Amino acid sequence: MSGLCLLVQPIHPGGIRILEQAGLTVRQASAATMDVVAREVTDAVAAITRNAGFDGAAMAAAPRLRVLGNHGTGYDPVDVAYARKIGLPIVYTPTANVQSVAEHAISQMMAIMKRVRECDRAVRAGDFDYRYARDFHELSGKTLLIFGFGKIGRRTAEIAQLAFGMRVLVYSPSAEDAEIRAVGAVPVGDLAAALTQADIVSLHQRLTAQTRGMFDRERLFAMKKGAALVNTARGALVVAEALIEAVESGHLRGAAMDVFETEPLPAGHPYTACDGILLSPHTGGATEEALERTAVETARQVVDVLAGRRPAHLVDPDVWAHRRVAAPV
Repeated sequence: MSGLCLLVQPIHPGGIRILEQAGLTVRQASAATMDVVAREVTDAVAAITRNAGFDGAAMAAAPRLRVLGNHGTGYDPVDVAYARKIGLPIVYTPTANVQSVAEHAISQMMAIMKRVRECDRAVRAGDFDYRYARDFHELSGKTLLIFGFGKIGRRTAEIAQLAFGMRVLVYSPSAEDAEIRAVGAVPVGDLAAALTQADIVSLHQRLTAQTRGMFDRERLFAMKKGAALVNTARGALVVAEALIEAVESGHLRGAAMDVFETEPLPAGHPYTACDGILLSPHTGGATEEALERTAVETARQVVDVLAGRRPAHLVDPDVWAHRRVAAPV
């Protein structure tokens, strides 16, 4: 096997080793922008991207490209429709970061309920009596509503129930009730009613035309007063202005956003001025363990495609039968 694999963004060395051991030359793009990638991908037989995505213009600039690796679970920034049109297989890793993101969601819940950030600030400012001024809560016994029951939503439900004794409700139109009950959670069909019961709402739903902006002012203010919102899924599920209003008005205890409609979050974004929203730079799946698993699984699947083997996880399985180059490299 030979040829160039262009990395749009850096990946863990474990993945690079697999690519190089297979005979590929690995090169890092000089910038993670599509205009630069389009210039540097022209001779590549493979490319791997992270949250920078990969647009149709970059695909069109790479006539030798046989596979695109999507490093992670979500592939919103990738032009899947254009890839389908030209028969370009896209591989992804839907299981590699499950534990990491689920743990991150739980950690954000704890940070909000126990006011971790505020306590740190108070102690640094010499205000040790802060502990008398505000309320702090356990997760145990609280009601958690999980919106979306994919692998990450499922794992979050398991941890919340088994480790913390939370009552877990799940709203997921695509999941079977039996799947939800299997982890000790309760399926709910009425989102509006469930929002009034939940102490914490955790978002784990894919972004679609139907779910974009789903947590708008109406739904956020339908949540139980004093509840918290945690989003480790996709930023565009939440209407930013509405979330800021819900937090600043005191209707919500707080919120945590690990994902944003535009990433990196633009300088001066209104979220940055809202102290009640805990922000993190899309680090839910960025543990060393998850990054290594994701890079290794992506690299192995890229090698599989180049060797003519069907990979484990295709974004569009139908592309495999009419992929643009079927012969091994």
